[in-house]
Amino acid sequence: MSENRPGRYWIPYVTVSSIFLILVVAVAIYTHLWVLTAIPIGFLFGFVLQKGDLCGSSAFSEVLLMKDWGKIWGLWVCIVTSMAGFAVLELVGWVVLNPKPLLWGSFMIGGLVFGVGMVLAGGCVSGCLFKAGTGNLNSIVAILGIALGVSIVEHGPLHSVNGYLKTLVIKAPDGGAVSIASLTGLPFWGITLILVILTLVYAFTRRRKSPPSGGAFSIKDKILAKSWKPWQAGLLIGLLGSVAYLSSAASGRNYPLGVTHGVMHAQLLITDHNLNHVYQKKPVLAKAEGLGGTEPKGPVVSLKASTVTSQSKKVSWWLIALVSSLVLGSWISGRLSGEARLLPKQPQQVVTALFGGFLVGIGAALAKGCVIGNIVSGWALLSMGTILFGVVVVLSNWVTTHFYLMGGTIRELVLWSRRSN
Repeated sequence: MSENRPGRYWIPYVTVSSIFLILVVAVAIYTHLWVLTAIPIGFLFGFVLQKGDLCGSSAFSEVLLMKDWGKIWGLWVCIVTSMAGFAVLELVGWVVLNPKPLLWGSFMIGGLVFGVGMVLAGGCVSGCLFKAGTGNLNSIVAILGIALGVSIVEHGPLHSVNGYLKTLVIKAPDGGAVSIASLTGLPFWGITLILVILTLVYAFTRRRKSPPSGGAFSIKDKILAKSWKPWQAGLLIGLLGSVAYLSSAASGRNYPLGVTHGVMHAQLLITDHNLNHVYQKKPVLAKAEGLGGTEPKGPVVSLKASTVTSQSKKVSWWLIALVSSLVLGSWISGRLSGEARLLPKQPQQVVTALFGGFLVGIGAALAKGCVIGNIVSGWALLSMGTILFGVVVVLSNWVTTHFYLMGGTIRELVLWSRRSN
């Protein structure tokens, strides 16, 4: 058996990866095909996710299993950092913020199914993607289940249920999405400033209680080979989220990071042929003088396909490029730390992961997103619908963790809930 030496070939990996990403960005700038920028964004996203092991499923479960709130703190840092970036982008007029509508039925039912599924699958959608990139067999199988689950909701037997749930919507007085900003009347930047200040105060308080880390700084050891703290990963993903928003909006998708439908769209490329290929923003036509026309608000999607019909299924090349390069980035990260290797799993674990992934796909499709799309990006946009989703996901995750991972009983759960009250 060959010796597993973490970071043994780190210079070639870093050199080749850097050259590849620089070339992709150069081609994107030269051709104005901004969809290509999803490749370096996804690569860095996967790299950082793997380094911080920042998976929504483990973040929530570890609160019960190990009384560890570290990953939840990492997710919060990611949310607040993204929020700050979005506020700047909106103030300079580079993006039109697009919080998700309050589809209360979709978010509650989808969140419930999603929260249960992520425990059985061993990860949320992004968690399964980056773990699959490092050779986790359960996560690889779970990805197949996720693609199937999303397809069943979007184009299969649950399509009518999905359509009905979309009608259960609560709108703001102006007819738009319900958000913290619409409920309070405060500007987005004002709410963001308050949350950033509170987060910084807590971070400095938290830092005083932590012992300082010693040792000399080394790029190879501190950045490439070793694991990162969840808040460090969250900070970088939050910064990356603002760049992703610009890239996504320029590619015909006015929303920040999200991965759920990227899995399904990649699957559609293999299983279907009647597709609408979305890869750039359609130019906005100037209002015709005297005709009373209006310009659409925000990016307008351009559908490019060889044959476009009413039955065509939309695929976003931005999402496909993002999830594909996410897996590649996590693989490179795993190789540098010596963690990328295919390990055998027990058959019952594989079957459970497949079923869990199927539930994750159904839940994410019903709720129009996962931990990244709904909790990280959705909370950063102050959407009340995604906040509802997050609460339901955490509660269903904890109940499933109690029974499935901890072997708990109903009596213990009732006693715990009474003590909490």
